[in-house]
Amino acid sequence: MDQSIKVNKRADGLYHAYNLVSFPDQSVSIRHLYEMLEGQVAVLSSGYLSVEESLDVLNSLKKSNLFRHDQYSYLLYPDRQLPLFSQKNNIPGSVVQGSKLLSKLIAGSDSSIINKDDLGNFHFNGSFRNAAVLEKALNHLDPATYALLLAEEKEKVLAIFETLFDHQSFTGRSGTFYGYEGLGSIYWHMVSKLLLAAQESYFKGIYEGADPVVAGKIKDHYVEIKAGIGLNKSPGLYGAFPTDAYSHTPGNAGVQQPGMTGQVKEDFISRMREIGVHIQDGEILFESGLLNPAELLDQESSFGYFDLKGEPQQIVLRRGQLGFTFCQVPIIYSASHEDKTAITFADGKQIFIAGHTIDKEMSSKVFKRTKEIVQIEVTFRNLVS
Repeated sequence: MDQSIKVNKRADGLYHAYNLVSFPDQSVSIRHLYEMLEGQVAVLSSGYLSVEESLDVLNSLKKSNLFRHDQYSYLLYPDRQLPLFSQKNNIPGSVVQGSKLLSKLIAGSDSSIINKDDLGNFHFNGSFRNAAVLEKALNHLDPATYALLLAEEKEKVLAIFETLFDHQSFTGRSGTFYGYEGLGSIYWHMVSKLLLAAQESYFKGIYEGADPVVAGKIKDHYVEIKAGIGLNKSPGLYGAFPTDAYSHTPGNAGVQQPGMTGQVKEDFISRMREIGVHIQDGEILFESGLLNPAELLDQESSFGYFDLKGEPQQIVLRRGQLGFTFCQVPIIYSASHEDKTAITFADGKQIFIAGHTIDKEMSSKVFKRTKEIVQIEVTFRNLVS
């Protein structure tokens, strides 16, 4: 698998997502499709790349044809102009002349396989959906007239058909539509996958002790990708209520197809890790490297939640704090001059931990919702302005 990833790196720094394989003349031929956002997401999440290589991919992606400036986000596939109807199914005259079978069909005015229009252009029968239908039509030609030529050129004609239509490269709506996650479209679920992949790359750098400059640049990409997602846009630019999830944004309109898309899952995962909840070896670890200090309250506020008994509760949060729940246990962040974690139990007892890691035993109580732990307060030095 590592070798496959290695040899699929493109000259522009991106990675091929899909390859096409064929088996001509007892050999194997492999060719590439165009660049795709999902290929970059896959390689970033694969664990194969170093932190520096991950940054290179993100830099290359930002400079590629996949970046859509007006939405400050990324296309699923590169946009392009599809050929007009009149530009399709045109067999070059030289190809027809180079085939004895096709030339004989034209000379005999047999349009079951090929025809010549009033302008002198050549076309395969318009009813052929694929090479199998063409082959069936070839097999129905009069054997008394065409048997020898069929034996000599049947495979050649089939190859001409495939060269003309290139069905092997057909990718469905992505390459034939201008909407519905097609050409020129942003597919928001994949953008959220990219956000999560960038986040994974950032934290890999943090945990491996990578160059802070490299990790910081990956963080910049994360912030930029997040800024391009609908939640951070105006309704005018997004094309709908920014808090609603939508499938895609075509090139000629705002977001389309509202619904609870897969994007919600990726955004939830990346948000929980962004605000600092990490699980490592069964231990809860709070890491605030991606948390924006501007999210801390600038005035006192009441935080409402449902506790482990399903009862509504209120906590008054001070200026400089942030509150959320994890496994229904309220987590309170505070800016402070020390890194410390305070755990409050149902009987009123408190324990204090230096740093931000809760051991397996305590973490297990949170995961299992044993009702023993009722609040966790975490203080961070790096949130002090």
